[in-house]
Amino acid sequence: MGVSALSPTSLMGSFSGLLQVVFLLGLLLLLFKIVQFYLQRLWLLRALQQFPSPPSNWFFGHLREFQKDQDLQKIRQWVEEFPSAFVLRLQGNEIRLMLYDPDYMKVIMGRSDPKAPGNYKFLAPWIGYGLLLLEGQKWFQHRRMLTPAFHSDILKPYVELMVDSVQMMLDRWEHVSEDSPLEIFRHISLMTLDTIMKCAFNHQSSVHLDRLSSKGRWFFHSCQLAKKHTDRVIKLRKAHLQKEGELGKVRSKRCLDFLDILLFAKMENGSSLSDEDLRAEVDTFMFEGHDTTASGISWILYALATHPEHQQRCREEIQSILGDGASLSWDHLDKMPYTTMCIKEALRIYPPVPSITRKLSKPVTFPDGRSLPKGIVLLLSIYGLHHNPQVWQNPEVFDPCRFAPDSDRHSHAFLPFSGGSRNCIGKQFAMNELKVAVALTLLRFELLPDPTRVPIPIPRLVLKSKNGIHLHLKKLQ
Repeated sequence: MGVSALSPTSLMGSFSGLLQVVFLLGLLLLLFKIVQFYLQRLWLLRALQQFPSPPSNWFFGHLREFQKDQDLQKIRQWVEEFPSAFVLRLQGNEIRLMLYDPDYMKVIMGRSDPKAPGNYKFLAPWIGYGLLLLEGQKWFQHRRMLTPAFHSDILKPYVELMVDSVQMMLDRWEHVSEDSPLEIFRHISLMTLDTIMKCAFNHQSSVHLDRLSSKGRWFFHSCQLAKKHTDRVIKLRKAHLQKEGELGKVRSKRCLDFLDILLFAKMENGSSLSDEDLRAEVDTFMFEGHDTTASGISWILYALATHPEHQQRCREEIQSILGDGASLSWDHLDKMPYTTMCIKEALRIYPPVPSITRKLSKPVTFPDGRSLPKGIVLLLSIYGLHHNPQVWQNPEVFDPCRFAPDSDRHSHAFLPFSGGSRNCIGKQFAMNELKVAVALTLLRFELLPDPTRVPIPIPRLVLKSKNGIHLHLKKLQ
């Protein structure tokens, strides 16, 4: 009798043969990936051979150079050593060209290259695809439609909301002992979140006070994740507007919140934003108007604390404007030139967004004749630009006179809000909040640094301090 075709022996042989085929296919795929990796890296190195590169490890690249929280110190060293740009080798096949020359910045920011894939995508589940993450024609449509939302007539009433949030934060600071340094970033972050909630949703409760309650914890968590809360608010607001007579009432409001403006906005073809697009733009406004502004205010106050002569001059200017303590208003914001100079100088030294990325959608040639092909990923270092000794004399020195009205500088030497068509749409909103926070704080407190805890800036998506920003607050009589 013959052996059955389905006997254990034949099955084992078939299984063994299948494993051999799978192994062979896996080996071929691995070899293909290795060759692909090698050719891609070879192409990158040839494309970037015109630019210098600091010595690096063959596998880890420059990652080992960024250790012990010395990222920014290393960037400053290389910016001084290599004019205009250098090649930054990350682990594996990741290679970036870091730019920090104003002429290079002007060329790239004058184009419409997309952001590098992967650098911001982790934000998509949180904030969706609003202006920060959109590309191409849809970005242009949204940008054009949203620009009127940041007109001065819209921003004016927001100043009162900013004042309210800042004063509540300062009221809490009144109870802090002068001998005990306060970590200010957490408080300022809550304040800017409170402000943005009022401006985005007309939400009138205070995050400062609510955050310890169960409802407050839920609300703060919702602000971080954004989707569910924003969806609910959009649906409620839409339903409210559909009621007879409510549309006219909302249009006549003294202060339209950001969601109202989006609901009334129309694209060029007359269509409105979808609920998904509405949510994404509101969540993007909350994210960009909250975290980056908190970073800016915190570092500005630290810079003034470490430079008391400039702090006092700002205080005297603000006192001369407000006189007997009248509330700060829109009209006061353009009457504090020296304070504005100090704010800008702090933003130069501590840019809230230290870098941005672009992936070339077409070849580019720079003013010095060097060129790059399509597909190269660029890292535009705002921090490197602001600390470039070829652009700023003694860049580590805090000197507000760099921003005096008669000062002369390259159009792309100072880019705290980026530049070109993709500059920060909310830069005026942010500057207003920076001025309000600085002015009201200096009226009530003298700021002193904590010499035992010098902040360690770390260049992430937003510039923060690894060990917090601690200041002594001395109440003014």
